[in-house]
Amino acid sequence: MKNIIKNTFSIQTIILLFVFTITTNCKKKEVEVSLEMQNKEAITNYANIVLATYEDSYTSAQTMQQKVDAFVATPTAQGLADCKNAWLAARNVYGQTEAFRFYGGPIDGDNGLEGYINAWPMDENAIDYVAGNATAGLINDAVTYPNITKNVILDLNEVASETSIFTGWHAVEFLLWGQDLSTTSAGTRPHTDFLTTGGTAQNQARRKTYLKVVTDLLVEHLGIVRNAWKTGSVYREGFVNNADIPAIMGNIFTGIGSLCKGELAGERMFVAVDLQDQENEHSCFSDNTTNDIKMNFLGIKNVYLGTYIRLDGSKITGKSFAEIVQSFDKTKADAVTTAFANVDTKINLIPLVFDQAIINNPTKILDAVEALRTCSDKLADASIVLKAKL
Repeated sequence: MKNIIKNTFSIQTIILLFVFTITTNCKKKEVEVSLEMQNKEAITNYANIVLATYEDSYTSAQTMQQKVDAFVATPTAQGLADCKNAWLAARNVYGQTEAFRFYGGPIDGDNGLEGYINAWPMDENAIDYVAGNATAGLINDAVTYPNITKNVILDLNEVASETSIFTGWHAVEFLLWGQDLSTTSAGTRPHTDFLTTGGTAQNQARRKTYLKVVTDLLVEHLGIVRNAWKTGSVYREGFVNNADIPAIMGNIFTGIGSLCKGELAGERMFVAVDLQDQENEHSCFSDNTTNDIKMNFLGIKNVYLGTYIRLDGSKITGKSFAEIVQSFDKTKADAVTTAFANVDTKINLIPLVFDQAIINNPTKILDAVEALRTCSDKLADASIVLKAKL
């Protein structure tokens, strides 16, 4: 009788263990399926944010283009000021798109245009006159380059060296502001540099041509990148419908993590402090670097939080990586939230005149550097929760 009871108990135990195992595996499978579905939703929302941001970047660059066209037609002090304000406004939008880089996407893949759009630091005497050399640059070399065209400046870009930049945001910036030789303000290029009658400097007509050509190119290149993210485009469809969701998640988090630590904290901030060289300031002619930093970090937050405020005030929003992480691992989610708040605090303490801060007040910058590095680590922890393949 005891053997019968013992055998019955053993069979019941085995059945219970079997049922428990099946139930556990089913729940685990349900969790994995839920995570995959949510990640897929968040990837689609990410693509929507990328498209909207590039659309706004293109639109704001077009506004700058219109101001440049008007200024080139009739150079005035107000016209130059209008061009500068348009550059600053457009730059703030573009700065947020930097979070979509560093994983071989349309902006910086094998055929990416990033080198034509945002390359830096630049050796400005490749383009135009500088202090101590009134005849420097392509603008003042009509013998070698009788015509200033898109192909001419594209062919020259980064050929002689990584700093021989002829295109993009910073080429336009230099033409609008000139060198920044001041300790208290940005560059002070006069509008008369573009006047063909009674103007300052020389080759004013060529300078006008260069400004127009390089601005047109920037708008054209931004349009190409925007188009790659449009609904139905080959790249976007391959991105949002890729079966390897962990790999796509890995791309997204590689993008924001690389910008946060290696690029922003490293190349754009620490290197400038370490070398104490104004030329290593990102937007060194306009003194817009601190705003660049803020906009770059805003782009990182846009991606993780799944929202973007458009130029017209409307909001792009949907399933966010933040809410997914929150539902699976509150501790890691809270760590990212804390890191974001810390970075915002530290960045807001960086003086607006960045080139003087790297010399006179580097502690504020280095505090922000450390906060960004920590933030990148917390984002990496969050990506593990999402099973991103980094």
